[in-house]
Amino acid sequence: MTPDRPNSETADSTNVWPDAAAEEVFLTEARTQHGGVAPALAVEAIEETDTQPLPSLDDLVKRIPAEVREVLDDLFRVKYTTVRRVPKKALKG
Repeated sequence: MTPDRPNSETADSTNVWPDAAAEEVFLTEARTQHGGVAPALAVEAIEETDTQPLPSLDDLVKRIPAEVREVLDDLFRVKYTTVRRVPKKALKG
C-alpha cells in the first residue's frame, strides 16, 4: 500500500450519497419505468355504520399493557390525543 492511494477496503466501505441531480435523474427514470406513482386514495373521514358512543381516551390507554406503553413512550414519545372511528375500508383485510 502506498501513502497516496487509499486502502481499497476503506474506500469500498465509504457510503456515498447521490447529489440532487443524480437523485432527480433516478426519480425521473423510475417514473417512466413504472408509469408514475399512483396518488394516495382519500379515505372518507367518517363512515357511520356504528353509532355507539366511543370510549374515553383514558379507558383506551388503560387497555394497553404497561410494558407496551413504556416502550412506546421510550421509542416514540407517544402522546395520545383523541379517539376516532376509522372506516372499515381503511383497515387491512
